[in-house]
Amino acid sequence: MKTIPLILLGCGGVGSHLLQHIVSCRSLHSSQGLLLRVVGVGDSKSLMLADDLLYKGLDDSLLLELCRLKNAGESLTKLAHNEQCHVIAHPESQEKIVEIAFQLARKPGLAFVDCTASSDTVSVLKQVVHLGCCVVMANKKPLTSTMEDFENLMKYPRRIRHESTVGAGLPVIASLNRIISSGDPVHRIVGSLSGTLGYVMSEVEDGKPLSQVVRAAKSLGYTEPDPRDDLGGMDVARKALILARILGRRINMDSIQVESLYPKEMGPDVMTVDDFLGRGLLLLDKDIQERVEKAASNGNVLRYVCVIEGPSCKVGVQELPKNSALGRLRGSDNVLEVYTRCYSDQPLVIQGAGAGNDTTAAGVLADIVDIQDLFP
Repeated sequence: MKTIPLILLGCGGVGSHLLQHIVSCRSLHSSQGLLLRVVGVGDSKSLMLADDLLYKGLDDSLLLELCRLKNAGESLTKLAHNEQCHVIAHPESQEKIVEIAFQLARKPGLAFVDCTASSDTVSVLKQVVHLGCCVVMANKKPLTSTMEDFENLMKYPRRIRHESTVGAGLPVIASLNRIISSGDPVHRIVGSLSGTLGYVMSEVEDGKPLSQVVRAAKSLGYTEPDPRDDLGGMDVARKALILARILGRRINMDSIQVESLYPKEMGPDVMTVDDFLGRGLLLLDKDIQERVEKAASNGNVLRYVCVIEGPSCKVGVQELPKNSALGRLRGSDNVLEVYTRCYSDQPLVIQGAGAGNDTTAAGVLADIVDIQDLFP
C-alpha cells in the first residue's frame, strides 16, 4: 500500500468537503493500492495533529466530527481533549508545520493541502516545498502574490498541483501544461471563469435588468454576501494571472486591466450592501441594457471574460460571436477557449461546472492522487 501523509490547511467549505471525499473514497483508493493518511488539519486559530505522525493518521470518525464542528462554526480547539490528537494554537502552529516538514519530507514524504483563502500561507508553503514536500492548492493567493513568490513555489513543478485554483475540478491547468510541453505555442486564451458573472451575463442577454439578475443570483447563493466581490472582477483577474504566469508572462496583478461592473462611487467604503442592492444596482441597468442591445445588433452577445493574448491580459465585458462556445454559454458553467498552432481555427474548449465546494474539493482530491508516484 502506498501512503501519502498529508496536512490540510483550511477546513471551511472546500476543506470540509475534501475530508468527506477522502473518507468516502477509502475503499476505492484501497483497491488502487493507495492510502491518504491525514496527519494534521489547521484552521485560522489552531492546528490539530495526530499523536503518531509517522505511523497513524487522524481517525475517520474524528475527521467527520471535525467537519460537523466546522460546519456549525466551531473551532478545532473543541477537539483538544481527544486522545488521538493534540491541538496547537495559531502563533506556534506555523513553526510546528515547518518542523514536521523537516522531519517527514524525505521519508515517508508529506503533502500540504492549502484550502484556505489566505495569503498567510505563502511563507509556509515556500519553506515546505523547499524542504522536499509536495503542495496541493485550491487557494489562489500564493500563486497571485509577487512574481518572486510564484517562482519560488514553481521551482519544483513536479511537487506542485493547483488545478482547483482556476476551474474548480475542470482540467484547465493540466490541459495547458500538456500543450506547453508538446511545444504547441499558445496564442490566445479567452475564458469565462466566474460562474456568478457567467450567470449574470447570460441572464441580461435575455432582456432582464441587471439589478433583478444580481438580486436573483444572491438569493440562489451564486454570489458572495456582498455581490460586489463578484462584480468587481478581482476573482477572475487572479485566475487570469495564474494562467498568464503558466504561459511564461512575468506579470503582477497591477499589470492586468480589470473592468468592474460598478463604479468606485458604489464601492464598499461608500455604499452599504443594502444600499447597493436597493438603490445602486438600479442605476447600472440602463448602461448594461444599451450594451446588450448594441452587441445584439452586431450579432454578438456580452460575456465577462479574461483575454490573454501576447503580453496583454485583460478582464472585463467583451462582445463575442453568438455561435461561439462562450456565446452559447448559459447558467453558471465556466468555459475556456485556447487558441494554439494546432487549435487555430477551432479552439480547444474546456467547459463545465467551475465553482462549488464539492466540485472544487473533488479537483483537489484528484491532484493529491496525482502526486502518488512521488511517494515511496
